[in-house]
Amino acid sequence: QVRLVESGGGSVQAGDSLTLSCTASGLTFMYYGMGWFRQAPGREREFVASITWSGADTYYGDFVEGRFTISRDDAKNTVFLEMNSLKPSDTAVYLCAARVAGKVRAQDDYSYWGQGTQVAVSS
Repeated sequence: QVRLVESGGGSVQAGDSLTLSCTASGLTFMYYGMGWFRQAPGREREFVASITWSGADTYYGDFVEGRFTISRDDAKNTVFLEMNSLKPSDTAVYLCAARVAGKVRAQDDYSYWGQGTQVAVSS
């Protein structure tokens, strides 16, 4: 059984930083590209960041503007999302997902999803 478990969310002030983690089990992690998406109340789920299976390439949503960094540690089956200069507009549930192939920004190309971790940023 594949499981993706996110952690690291919380309530912070604008300008603060958070690092999210997502640990996978039940799959061969090194073969999967990993992504982060987010969903705010009343809004559609949107792409945040993705990293290829090799870690060689990373991709970010336009709104990131250099504030976030995605990375992975295959020895720990974990993908990270370091978020700096957080804004109230970053408030959302952040979900990680795993894909074997397909487009990095396409939700439908991700096979497995975690339950999410809440990030709340106050002004």
